[in-house]
Amino acid sequence: MRKPFMAANWKMNHSLEKAKEFVEKFPQELGNIKKDDIDIAICVPYVYLLSVSQWLEEINKKYSLSIRSGAQNAHTELQGAYTGEISIPMIKDVGCTYVILGHSERRQMFHETDKAVSEKAKIAFSHGLLPIVCIGETLQERENGITFEIIEKQLEGSLAGLAPAQIEAITIAYEPVWAIGTGKAATPDMAQEVHAMIREYLRKHYGDSVAKTVRIQYGGSVKPSNVKELMQQPDIDGALVGGASLEATSFAELIKNAI
Repeated sequence: MRKPFMAANWKMNHSLEKAKEFVEKFPQELGNIKKDDIDIAICVPYVYLLSVSQWLEEINKKYSLSIRSGAQNAHTELQGAYTGEISIPMIKDVGCTYVILGHSERRQMFHETDKAVSEKAKIAFSHGLLPIVCIGETLQERENGITFEIIEKQLEGSLAGLAPAQIEAITIAYEPVWAIGTGKAATPDMAQEVHAMIREYLRKHYGDSVAKTVRIQYGGSVKPSNVKELMQQPDIDGALVGGASLEATSFAELIKNAI
């Protein structure tokens, strides 16, 4: 059985003070939840990664939890003249476990390609980081009836060149672009249909063992009020959470409702 995995994506939000308040309050809000119950990641802006990583290490020891830090993106190069960019070794160096790759906002605003996602994923694995690879269709693509075609193309490109053992360790986050930050979530049945398709793709290309192991998150207006129904679907293993992860109380409630 796949262990549930909830990841917070703070995007470009919070101050250092608010980040510390969140980390201190969050484990108390979780109540009796322990590390054997669920994996949790908090993906924060670059400038807070070191502080949050250190705070979480203390929290995990104190409360017997498994909350890890993660970055929201990384560059394809290890070092060099790339003003304003952050490399994967830098992210690993400050104590991170995860890195989000290919989020739709990166794909749309910064023209990130499947090829770039694949390159970043390979570098992440070579430096001990676990990628959360995001895929998802736009509203127009869904209305045109080509959701599966788009998802398959993204999977093929974003996972290209990765070994089955690496694929097994990846988390795939299905985030329909039309549901991100809009308040419009896919219904549990709609989400399950795509998650089942993703798992079948993995089975076909990487084998039954990989397909059964890979955790597939849903993302797109996930809230405490809808997460339970989503998590009841057989191929939904967690969530990549945006707005509802910005407050400790809300994110903790969401997690408690999910398991």
